[in-house]
Amino acid sequence: MGSRSLFLSVVIFISVLYGCSSQPVYLVNLSFVKDAIIRYHESGDFHRDAEKSVNEAIAQFDKITPSEKSAVVFDVDETALSNYEYNKNCDFGYVPEYFDMWIDSAKAPPVIEVLNLYNYLMDKNFRVIFLTARKENQFNATYKNLVSAGFTKFDTLIVKDKNYSGISSESFKSEKRTQLKEKGYKIEGTVGDQWSDLNGAYHGIQVKIPDFQYFIR
Repeated sequence: MGSRSLFLSVVIFISVLYGCSSQPVYLVNLSFVKDAIIRYHESGDFHRDAEKSVNEAIAQFDKITPSEKSAVVFDVDETALSNYEYNKNCDFGYVPEYFDMWIDSAKAPPVIEVLNLYNYLMDKNFRVIFLTARKENQFNATYKNLVSAGFTKFDTLIVKDKNYSGISSESFKSEKRTQLKEKGYKIEGTVGDQWSDLNGAYHGIQVKIPDFQYFIR
């Protein structure tokens, strides 16, 4: 079975699992899910899907003549920066203290297709803003990592401070985009791997980067 076929089979199983409660529930072994994710990333399917999303976005951004305050808001994890190798090495588990150490290392590589989109937007004179649910004490490491990964110019990096503790990622990012709007920015688009990066107020063109490693509300 090809990597895409195996991956789609896993997605179908999971879709049934989270479907209508009156329907039968079918479970798939967790090891099959992890194997499907690895094949999806390492077969090239992830990059093909990410490139498709970016190309579709560029076709939409091409229709916009940016104003002085036209901006596109980018997520960081699994959008600008890839944590795939770290996640794979951790068997796709989440241990907060280890992930914090990974962030502090500032070694995450770029998602190359997203970097290409960033460069296109820079060439077209859009402003870029990074908005992430990473914590305040991870600001410096995140800033350093973004620059070293090729995102060398952006208006600002917004992280999640303690005042937003306990609220959903979607609510946090929606509120921050509202604040950007109030400061005079025109949000022309949002780029993220989670729908919580893209939904809510002032999202503009929604650029969804594929991510089947985890889900964030």
